[in-house]
Amino acid sequence: MRIGLAFAFGWAALAAAIVPAEASFSSCVAGIKQAAVRAGISQSIASRALDGAKPDEKVIRFSKSQPEFKTPIWDYMAFLVDDERVRDGKRMLRKYGRVLSQIEKTYGVDRHVVVAVWGVETDYGQEMGDDFLPHALANLVCEGGRRADFWQGELISALSLVQSGDLELDELYGSWAGAFGQTQFIPSTYKRLAVDFDRDGRRDLVRSVPDALASTANFLRSAGWKPGEAWMIEVKVADSYSGPSGRKARASLSTWGGRGVVRADGSPVSGGGSAGLLLPAGPQGPGFLVFRNFDAIYSYNFAESYALAISHLADRIAGYPAFRTDWPTDDPGLSRKERLRLQQLLNRKGFDAGKADGKVGPQTQAAIARAEAHYGMEQTGRAGRKIYQALGGR
Repeated sequence: MRIGLAFAFGWAALAAAIVPAEASFSSCVAGIKQAAVRAGISQSIASRALDGAKPDEKVIRFSKSQPEFKTPIWDYMAFLVDDERVRDGKRMLRKYGRVLSQIEKTYGVDRHVVVAVWGVETDYGQEMGDDFLPHALANLVCEGGRRADFWQGELISALSLVQSGDLELDELYGSWAGAFGQTQFIPSTYKRLAVDFDRDGRRDLVRSVPDALASTANFLRSAGWKPGEAWMIEVKVADSYSGPSGRKARASLSTWGGRGVVRADGSPVSGGGSAGLLLPAGPQGPGFLVFRNFDAIYSYNFAESYALAISHLADRIAGYPAFRTDWPTDDPGLSRKERLRLQQLLNRKGFDAGKADGKVGPQTQAAIARAEAHYGMEQTGRAGRKIYQALGGR
């Protein structure tokens, strides 16, 4: 009886806590609707977009979560620039060749880079996200914090795209943070830089590949892309190199040559322009001289590893080989196909990685750690080559 009473009182306390929270959220959403209407959004669109919005712990968790360990650069690159993504990119290059030629002529941005952005962002339109933007962004607004005004601005920008006729409300699906469409623009960037390249009267980056690719090129041009210039070349330095490095530490190619930097094949660096030297894994790993066009790519996501992945995928799609210098590790990363196989092997051997989908989340990481313990390995939870082979992967 005491247990039953305690259980009942516990649920009563929980319910008492939930009701004010939901009431507060509802009040916040009502305030967002009012702000949207004041900004020129029709009452009908605001209501259709936000009625039914509920607290979403997943969105809040993602907004606050930090990775338990820093992803090694070789894992990041193995996942984003695998043979499958390269092959699909070449196929898209052929399929949309005429459109890409027109885009390249109009905006001056290399077609291989445009296709690479598309490939990394949504796997060529296959994974655009399934969060309803008005509800996800409302959660971020109502959570408060220093970025609440930013999130509200993005939400209103998203609704303005519906108001203008560019999109339908049911097309506003994407990531929890508001990026959506074939190449994952946030709503304010969409408003500012999206173009109607297929001339159907709508700037549709969700269903129109020409609009999405041209808008990506327009973004890169606005970010400082220089037609005909390089974005990155692979180089190597001496293992003992301790000179300048970093994207912003620019110098002429002749200066880098004087510091002992050579191309990955050992030939001297030469040519015009200035570049920064990136050594993402230190002097023992691949090095990269990066130019102004690399900075334009960087501005798409403000992460050097991201810009490296785009740049390398663009090179691979254009027919260039993989990096000549190996990453300095004895436990390389896995491709998406290998990650899927890893999950299947974990499940087959009883480690319960959950649904095998090639996406390594907390459940898969926990399963890897259990498998590592079983095989007497250090427990890292990382999807690497060693645990893959220990499980029987080839």
